[in-house]
Amino acid sequence: MHEARLLHCPAVRSVHGKVHGMSITKNRKAQYDYSIEERFEAGLVLEGWEVKSVRAGRAQLNEAYVIIRDAELFLLNAHFGLLMTTSTHELADPTRTRKLLMHAEEIRKLIGKVERAGYALVPLDLHFSKGRVKLALGLAKGKKQYEKRDAEQDKDWKREQSRLLKQRSR
Repeated sequence: MHEARLLHCPAVRSVHGKVHGMSITKNRKAQYDYSIEERFEAGLVLEGWEVKSVRAGRAQLNEAYVIIRDAELFLLNAHFGLLMTTSTHELADPTRTRKLLMHAEEIRKLIGKVERAGYALVPLDLHFSKGRVKLALGLAKGKKQYEKRDAEQDKDWKREQSRLLKQRSR
């Protein structure tokens, strides 16, 4: 039953057009609030019930963020919804802190940019890659309010252009 639902999930494409895997959930607010300069992929340390929750489509990244603690990356405030089949002998916390897995060299590079250059690490989406749950995170700078307005106006103008072109082609 779950496999049928997963087959209809759209694939996540990287900047170079390569397919990363099936998308689970996206952080739509990240594109609005930040300008993403670089993308990275990290594994997550999950418990069994969390993996089942992800496969059922009950994960959310709306208020999630990434922090650096003791040269390690952690995902905070990501919500993995509880299922009815979650075991009762295990204390299930839907918003617990989850460790991210990356190569030490990549982590050092990220730490340098975050601490020196004023970047932020923003979770972009959760997806499957080779049967494992991965998190795409972006090295980002926050947008100012006027930059957000400009981006919104550009988006509206492109939508209007496509609408006009459709009318003209009829």
